[in-house]
Amino acid sequence: MFYKVEYQKRAHQEVEKIFRVLLPEQGLAVREEQIRLCHEMLDTLLGERIALCDAGVGIGKTYAYLVACVLMRKYSILMERNSLPKQHPVVVSTSSIALQKAILSEYVPFLSRVLVEQGIIQTPLRAVVRKGKEHFVCDNRLEQRIEAIRHKQKNAVQREALLSLRKHYDMDTVKDLSGFDRRLVCVPKFCPRECPGRQMCRYQRYLEESKKQDVFLQICNHNYLLADAFHRREEYKPLLADYRALVVDEAHKLPEAVRQMFGKNLCMDDIREIAYYLEREHQNVEARTLKAGMYSIFTIIMESHISSHGIKENFQLTGECEFCLWEGIQMIERMMEQLKGVVPKWVLNRLQEAKEVLECFLQKNSKYVLHLRMDKENIPVLCAASREIPQLLREMLWDREQTLSVILTSGTLKAGKGFARTLQMTGLEGRTDVQSYVAESPFAYEENCLLYLPKTLRKCKRGSREEVEMVAGQIHSLICSTYGHTLVLFTSYTLMGSVYQILRDGILFPMVEVWRHSQEEILRFKTMENAVLFAAGSCWEGVDFPGDMVSSLIIVKLPFAVPDPISEAEKETYESLEDYIQAIIVPDMQKKLRQGFGRAIRTETDTCVVSILDFRAVKGGKYHEDVMCALPPCQMVEELGEVQDFIRSRKGVEYYL
Repeated sequence: MFYKVEYQKRAHQEVEKIFRVLLPEQGLAVREEQIRLCHEMLDTLLGERIALCDAGVGIGKTYAYLVACVLMRKYSILMERNSLPKQHPVVVSTSSIALQKAILSEYVPFLSRVLVEQGIIQTPLRAVVRKGKEHFVCDNRLEQRIEAIRHKQKNAVQREALLSLRKHYDMDTVKDLSGFDRRLVCVPKFCPRECPGRQMCRYQRYLEESKKQDVFLQICNHNYLLADAFHRREEYKPLLADYRALVVDEAHKLPEAVRQMFGKNLCMDDIREIAYYLEREHQNVEARTLKAGMYSIFTIIMESHISSHGIKENFQLTGECEFCLWEGIQMIERMMEQLKGVVPKWVLNRLQEAKEVLECFLQKNSKYVLHLRMDKENIPVLCAASREIPQLLREMLWDREQTLSVILTSGTLKAGKGFARTLQMTGLEGRTDVQSYVAESPFAYEENCLLYLPKTLRKCKRGSREEVEMVAGQIHSLICSTYGHTLVLFTSYTLMGSVYQILRDGILFPMVEVWRHSQEEILRFKTMENAVLFAAGSCWEGVDFPGDMVSSLIIVKLPFAVPDPISEAEKETYESLEDYIQAIIVPDMQKKLRQGFGRAIRTETDTCVVSILDFRAVKGGKYHEDVMCALPPCQMVEELGEVQDFIRSRKGVEYYL
């Protein structure tokens, strides 16, 4: 036991050396909270426990957990003196492709070089990104697709992208590839062992490389992590090499990944894709029958759910819906029977998946929240969302037979005063081996950030012209006070569009409006001087605006989630509406608010005014205390003149040029 304590002590001493000496020699700043966070993470990994680590903006949590993982692996091997140690890799699961790329191409190579040069480790760190088959090219299917378009008219840019796949097997590295081509040339879900190209297959070589003993980090997204966990639970072949340590970065998105993975969806595009595969197998009659039959089913379901306010999202099993779903199931069953042994098994499996969705809706399966949404062609999509997300996470990840050390980290795990909502959503509620840690941001918010809650706000009818004009007036005053340099975050695209229409001709500064995922518009904003960006949706998180680019952040409304069938189903599990609001609605709002607030200060030297234009957030407002609890301590003012004074006191002459 003594030598284990001694090795653990040495591991923590190396944390101090790495962050206080080695990394600063390479230009990185010493951050006390980062060092403390790394110590906490290392104790969790060595102690084979689970930790929730809420890491504020600017902590540098990625280096904290990478260093903890390196030292955990190094000293775990030394501690296993009486047995031949096996070097299990570490899995790092993230939500975004950008973070995966950064870990692979920036963080790991830099850290590896420094630690090898200083003798902390003896061999360079090796990492691989693990992704699903749909991201990689099947060489056989690629050649078939190229041959199919050889004498056909096709967009020249898309044709060139398709041909470039002969050199690039990872489709994520190729621009301008059409979604249709991606689906047709990717590695199929069921890859036959007797495939003639298996020996030379680039995907198979990638798999072999990924599972080699010298791989230290397996980097994947949450969906791939969950797919591997599902395989292990069902005793299928695992997707990831055997691991004993797991880091879940961007952990606040893990429950949503479970919802996506274990939900069931069926849309007309799915049917067209199956029909295409049938046509390729010369089953043209069956392809036409499937498309016509399913289009009829979708149409009947839509007509049964039309109201004066549009389509009803909650699915209702009317008599017409029941009959058409039953007919659809019978049609697919007959088709599968006729095609058995005629078409590849994976095509039959696609038909089986479509049939299972229809059965789920026909039987009103209580394990799912059944609802509808409309696609781009105004055809309904059948959506079945799992009600068992916490239970699924418990069964697949936390209750594994093998001992597993786990770090879940994000900037928004804590909501309000605690981690109750995160524990409940992730299935960790009630466990005794879970600890939590909050690493506060190193940024001096009290000095560099001003919170403006205008006392002039008044309550307006939601969606009214009065609301639009009031919001536009407040935004106009703030833009002028801060001389542009403004990011305006909306929770409603409708409100954003209406306010933009009022202000676009009355603002002297360049204005950019972002709809959905317009990365080009965000990049354009970053190249402008004194510009104003109107945004919603994905811009609430994961977008970086350092320096004077954003010196005024305006949050138009508190980001309460829009009611939907899934939240309505969750509400039914609470005794009263107030209980539901306090347990679910408010914590989720606080997390989203923290994400939005994080766009304001991105470096130690940034200064910014954060304005919230929601009367419920001001002093005396219903959610004022909840707002203050969610945000870091900073100066709060209620007068516009104080905003102007703050900006003038913090910005130099060049800011106004």
